[in-house]
Amino acid sequence: MHHSWSELTFVHWRFAPRQLRPLVPESLEIDTFNGDAWVGMTPFLLTISPPVRWLPPLPGLHRVPETNLRTYVRDRKGRHGIWFFSLDIARLAAASVARATYGLPYRWAEMALERDGRSIRYEGARKPPEEATYRLVVDISRKEIPIEGRDELLDFLTARWRLYTLIAGRLMQARVQHAPWPLQEAGVSALDQSLLKAAGLPAPRRGPLVHFSPGVEVLVGPPLPVW
Repeated sequence: MHHSWSELTFVHWRFAPRQLRPLVPESLEIDTFNGDAWVGMTPFLLTISPPVRWLPPLPGLHRVPETNLRTYVRDRKGRHGIWFFSLDIARLAAASVARATYGLPYRWAEMALERDGRSIRYEGARKPPEEATYRLVVDISRKEIPIEGRDELLDFLTARWRLYTLIAGRLMQARVQHAPWPLQEAGVSALDQSLLKAAGLPAPRRGPLVHFSPGVEVLVGPPLPVW
């Protein structure tokens, strides 16, 4: 499928790898940078279109708020990818289809995303019986971060081209293709969230590392076995 991911903010926290180990399948290694594991909260707007690009977006799936909670992993061949703890989305049908086809832990939630100049606000609350909410307000800098010469940590956190999932207990992968993220520096002016707690993670001991992207166009492949 062809996706558009826009108005996206990366919010990243450091964790000790041992804190994530019980939440990730044993067949995947926790990927670390200088000994630290990282958990990312990534709210954005999702648009899904058919594989034929001149066709319009799928009904009800144009600029839909979504928020992912994820970490970074390697498979037994050393290939880098993403493991999702949760994915909140504002459309029940989309959550149901993604769970059924990709095995991803989607949740249906009431969500909002509003931008006012260089400030952007994200809010979400999962539908009962789930209990998880967040409110994030980000101030976007005018300073862009050039793709060439980015530091190794930023590449570690954003240059990921594979996701992993479990389907019927079997480890699967899906490849993603997109241009390198255009990034701008950003800061948090308000953040209140219980997504980490709902995923079984402790509160982070340090403040987050934050970056904003206007977005990318994405091709998402089908789920395939990990060989």
